[in-house]
Amino acid sequence: MQSKGSSTRFTGMGIRSRMSTLLLSMFAAFASLYVAGRLWQDAENRVYLAKELDRITGQEKFVMSVDDSWKILECRERQKTLSGLEMELAAARQEGFVSKHLSETNRTPKKRPLVVIGILTGFARKSNRDAIRKAWMGTGVTLKRMEEQKGVIIRFVIGRSSNRGDSLDRSIDSENKQNNDIFILEKHVEAPEELPNKTKLFFAHASENWDADYYAKINDDVYVNIDAFRNTLAAHLDKPRVYIGCMKSGEVFSEEGQRWYEPDWWKFGDGKNSYFRHASGEMFVVSQALAKFISINRSILRAYAHDDVSVGSWFIGVDAKHIDERKFCCSSWSSGAICSGV
Repeated sequence: MQSKGSSTRFTGMGIRSRMSTLLLSMFAAFASLYVAGRLWQDAENRVYLAKELDRITGQEKFVMSVDDSWKILECRERQKTLSGLEMELAAARQEGFVSKHLSETNRTPKKRPLVVIGILTGFARKSNRDAIRKAWMGTGVTLKRMEEQKGVIIRFVIGRSSNRGDSLDRSIDSENKQNNDIFILEKHVEAPEELPNKTKLFFAHASENWDADYYAKINDDVYVNIDAFRNTLAAHLDKPRVYIGCMKSGEVFSEEGQRWYEPDWWKFGDGKNSYFRHASGEMFVVSQALAKFISINRSILRAYAHDDVSVGSWFIGVDAKHIDERKFCCSSWSSGAICSGV
């Protein structure tokens, strides 16, 4: 015979069992509804997308994966976002807003210059500069036309006086104000022994100021046939890293007091030696890639006694194409020559 307590316990257990069963049944029902709803939603999306694709492509049947379906839905959402942004942009334009980027892209693209010519000069060389202006460089409108029509930018290149702001500096500033054709290297101090560094700074700063195909260094006692010069450079545009000039290899002078004395003569070997092959200093050209190389590495590029040797040394370990262009030999106006020294 069961006691009253036992009967009560069994009754409670039965109630809890029925409640658990009821909760499980409710959970299963909700889960079934959720799964059914998702399946119905996926099915509806598939039908909608299939109809849209049939309408667009004109096909009666189209098999599409679920991933493709969701990609198309995502594209539709992004299209709605873009449409909203376009409406906002249209409203902003009505209020007078114009994008800087749009205003720049609507302009006619500016043609890249073929070459920037730097004529290295000094304070006492004004007569040379005036002679070059009259002979082949031009001034004012003529100089501007050469830039716009022929893609040739020409500037005299000079540094500053060791006594900054003196009459030499003022004279150059006045001359530049009158002609607007002098490229002043503000951080360079003019001195004969600093010519290699001056050449280096010209290539560095010119490549930073002008986006040209080539950069040329010329002495201020050289006359140039611009049209022939342009034609020669145009023939090498397909080469990315070119070093063009009248290539030579002169003797290394080791005795102090000689005109072409090289303080670092010992770096070129013992006894009577020659320099490596390099372009003659009267006139030579480097492509944009090499000018950028000089600009980036100017703080560590070694300058020797002469600027032509210095420039040649910078390209020994670089994958540069040395072009021995005999037309750049400026000793005389020989047949087909581009330049002439005076």
